[in-house]
Amino acid sequence: MDPFHQLYFDSAVPDKASWLGHPVLKCPLDLWVYQEIVHEVRPDVIIKCGTAYGGTALFLASMLDIAGKGKIITVDIEEKEGRPKHPRITYLHGSSTSRQVVEQIRRLIRDEDRVMVLLDSDHTKDHILAELKTYRDFVTPGGYLIVEDTIIGHPVLPDFGPGPMEAAEEFLSDNPDFASDRGREKFYLTLNPKGYLGKK
Repeated sequence: MDPFHQLYFDSAVPDKASWLGHPVLKCPLDLWVYQEIVHEVRPDVIIKCGTAYGGTALFLASMLDIAGKGKIITVDIEEKEGRPKHPRITYLHGSSTSRQVVEQIRRLIRDEDRVMVLLDSDHTKDHILAELKTYRDFVTPGGYLIVEDTIIGHPVLPDFGPGPMEAAEEFLSDNPDFASDRGREKFYLTLNPKGYLGKK
């Protein structure tokens, strides 16, 4: 499996995928898993740290259209022209771990909302750990806190240094109310191995 993941990553296929004309920078099999989670969890809010071109936010908004409920709050330090507009998407500008951004997000969520979170911004271990500690309490029981791109260093980009996988492993050792749902890796090809963290 590792050589196939390396081949897939080196092919730049993830950079060529799009949803309704907007780049998604994702493995399509992970997107399939996301729609399964959306159907099962029925979130009212999906928080997405890291926006890039907005294609993944648009994909998730389309899934929420089908579900008939929910909204996306996505945050990034960069603003890009041409991001898709959709009534379910709210774009925030700033660091995902800044107090100002976190308070903005908190104001957009009701106490009764079901919430899941996707982390796909800075891929260094320290930043992701800070995100995990910041957003764990937003996730409702039965929901997911997904650490994306745990494939970095495992097996691709071996010289990257501590990254998403190491952050997820350290977080799980201190947060027993979360567990890695390896069943979400059923298609074998995933950019998020061990990264689908379900809240008990």
